[in-house]
Amino acid sequence: MNDFALLERRRPKSLALGVVEELSDQIRDGRLAPGAKLATEAALMGEFGVSRTVIREALSKLQASSLVETRHGVGTFVTGRADSAVFRIRADQLATLRDVVAMLELRIGVETEAAGLAAQRRTAGNLETMRQALAAFTHAVEAGHDAIGPDFRFHLEIARATQNTHFESLVQTLGTAIIPRARLDPSAASPDERQAYLRRVNAEHGSILDAIASRDSEAARAAMRTHLANSRARRRRAGQLP
Repeated sequence: MNDFALLERRRPKSLALGVVEELSDQIRDGRLAPGAKLATEAALMGEFGVSRTVIREALSKLQASSLVETRHGVGTFVTGRADSAVFRIRADQLATLRDVVAMLELRIGVETEAAGLAAQRRTAGNLETMRQALAAFTHAVEAGHDAIGPDFRFHLEIARATQNTHFESLVQTLGTAIIPRARLDPSAASPDERQAYLRRVNAEHGSILDAIASRDSEAARAAMRTHLANSRARRRRAGQLP
């Protein structure tokens, strides 16, 4: 089952809004970078299994949000802007190790509660997407990649599973900047050390997912807090921060 089919199963919205949500995710998590050209209408129709009318409505909504712009006779391109995203953390606010630790402190406050709510409200579709993200993370790590995309998608799905759009909107607005290694990466670490570290991260993800699947809110909060606090501690040790 493709990502769009899963999205439709867990979120009974109109087809156009489903397409908007999936393409917005791809833009905000970096799979569609600023300046990237979207696929043709025909290709998008095939990808999502919807009509041309649905695709045109979805593109119109993306344009209204300033996420894309259409150049007549050329195509539709990602702008990298989002008028609806009032709260932002700029790139220059994530330039140092101290900045990244500050981001982790924000995440501890927000995502710990999100995990607890997700445990209460998650759907079968939410769980399936989290499991897919964990599997993609494992595959990326074993292939020697950084797994930033699957990592972000796992946390975004927890925000969605709260069924509170404010959590989801905040995580989408922050994008992959919430993943510490997307900004600061200890180049001194050997490939084996890096792989061992990412395996620990994914084991922590597994503990969060187990608690959410069991509908254990307190365990989900504890697992998320432990996961993010461990990341903060690792970054503090790396920079000898207080």
